[in-house]
Amino acid sequence: MKPVCVLGNGQLGRMLRQAGEPLGIAVFPVGTDGQPESLPIQQSVVTAEIERWPETALTRQLASHRAFVNRDIFPRLADRLTQKQLLDELGLATAPWQLLKDETEWPQIFSRLGELAIVKRRTGGYDGRGQWCLQADQTASLPAECYANCIVEQGIDFSGEVSLIGARAYDGSTVFYPLTHNLHEEGILRTSVALPQPDERLQHQAERMLSAIMNKLSYVGVMAMECFVVADRLLINELAPRVHNSGHWTQNGASISQFELHLRAILDLPLPTPVVSSPAVMVNLIGTDRDYQWLDLPLVHLHWYEKEVRPARKVGHLNLSHPDAMTLNLTLKALQSMLPQEYATGISWAISQLV
Repeated sequence: MKPVCVLGNGQLGRMLRQAGEPLGIAVFPVGTDGQPESLPIQQSVVTAEIERWPETALTRQLASHRAFVNRDIFPRLADRLTQKQLLDELGLATAPWQLLKDETEWPQIFSRLGELAIVKRRTGGYDGRGQWCLQADQTASLPAECYANCIVEQGIDFSGEVSLIGARAYDGSTVFYPLTHNLHEEGILRTSVALPQPDERLQHQAERMLSAIMNKLSYVGVMAMECFVVADRLLINELAPRVHNSGHWTQNGASISQFELHLRAILDLPLPTPVVSSPAVMVNLIGTDRDYQWLDLPLVHLHWYEKEVRPARKVGHLNLSHPDAMTLNLTLKALQSMLPQEYATGISWAISQLV
């Protein structure tokens, strides 16, 4: 089996490496400043855990690598402008938007989009960074550098946020997990809940949308699609051409994790639909040091990233899964008492999703 080189050596690359070990697949996560001569690049299939990267000796060599899967798709989806243009081309629902060119456009923008405008950097923003929620009397606070480098979207009044994690094989076949329900606070994913029997109408709608995107791009591997739920339909918020934070529950809540599924797809291995038989919950650990007391609870699986603990930084996550929702809820309540107060909202929300 060919080895896999992962451009990016953060937690996603780490978890791809962990997923490869039981299958006998050697996975090498590497930072963009890595030395090409130290890696089996020419013999490898190449993937990435990041959408954008600087020009370095390694990335220059990878730019011409014939086995860099989805290489030309990453920059297209990393730029919110070209990502939105793709969705419009496919006729897929997303929030009304436009390129933000200069400050003289604001009257027209609010006339068209309504009283709340969401400004997003075209590239580089994540976890709520590089985004501004503005009303008409607040536009002067926007940094001048944002003009021509941002898009602006209509603020959406949504009832929930969901994501769909799916994968496409080289032959065009696709598989999907059940929709994941997500809670964000200050732009950062706090908690995810997946149910084995999702809303069939929304699941079908999401699978149709993500299939259209992956087929249009001839994409291979795992892709994540984040959506707003508005009444009985979905609006696509963002796409991620990689394994995704909202799919971490699959490590302990599905027969095949999103990380193994991605490796299977890019290496052209069998790609059956993962089996999800129990409700699953993922709690992001954000700026919180690990506490092995959590492991007193038999349903809790700790995934620690070995990163320095800093405020607002994702340093790990906890996965829980059980066929009985009441048992899962009781464990979540016990876990809440072991975590700082800022986790209470996310855990209470997860419990409400499991009722």
